[in-house]
Amino acid sequence: MTPLMIEAALNGATPKSRQPHTPKSPAEITADALACLEAGAGVVHSHIDGYGETGDVASEAYWAGWAPVLQARPDAILYATVAGGKSPEDRFGHYRTLARRGMRMGALDPGSVNLANHGEDGLPGKTSFVYQTSYKDIAWLNDLLAAERLGPSIAIYEPGFLRATLAYHRAGKLPAGAFVKFYFGGAYNMLDGQESNVTFGLPPTEKALEAYLEMMEGCDLPWAVTIFGGCVTETGLARMAIERGGHVRVGLEDYAGPRTPSNVELVQEVAEIARACGRPVATSAQTAELLKLPA
Repeated sequence: MTPLMIEAALNGATPKSRQPHTPKSPAEITADALACLEAGAGVVHSHIDGYGETGDVASEAYWAGWAPVLQARPDAILYATVAGGKSPEDRFGHYRTLARRGMRMGALDPGSVNLANHGEDGLPGKTSFVYQTSYKDIAWLNDLLAAERLGPSIAIYEPGFLRATLAYHRAGKLPAGAFVKFYFGGAYNMLDGQESNVTFGLPPTEKALEAYLEMMEGCDLPWAVTIFGGCVTETGLARMAIERGGHVRVGLEDYAGPRTPSNVELVQEVAEIARACGRPVATSAQTAELLKLPA
């Protein structure tokens, strides 16, 4: 069977107060990235501790945690997230410098979605905003990824995100190395970690996964599943994907629940399911081949 690609999303906005093993400092990110690669992750995604940092400042902050990883594992596939700012250059310009240093993928969120914390009345709370990427910004970022030979890491929060992705793919305009990730909304709010129905997207069920796969019919893009605000293994979603030839993203950026696992433990749990299903786990080098990442 096709080797299973595992992506480890190390931190995101998850605070240590909620998940104490979340790596935040460059040294912690380095250690966690290397450990996850050893455990079976083929791709590692991380955030810096400063969403407002842009350009060269953001690039240097990422590089502080990544340089030792690439020194020890030159084949490691690492990628950053978007930055704060109003212009595409502010939000995505740091990809350019990082690509020339060794980053091989770049985050692409092809759409917009409402996000909020859990209010006391069970409705969206006071912390609410639109996480948005306009069609104009999608086109700008798509061109940047192609120019810098970065594989798009495509987050699908809502079905409309996938429609936009498929439009680029069918038009032959999607850069090489694309990896589609289906983000399902879990039982916990992604902003505050509370049990909540204030979330986004489809629930992590077999029917929801099949709905996305129906949209993907006739498309050969590799895909993975994750749960924002839940556990991709405990829900059975990881096994569903593995059995259907898909892949899995896991990590403390996405995980929420009563446990306090480490990123390595979460990667190991997915690798164990893969072995039980008879699928080998892809190395970083194999992942690059499967994704057809540009050299």
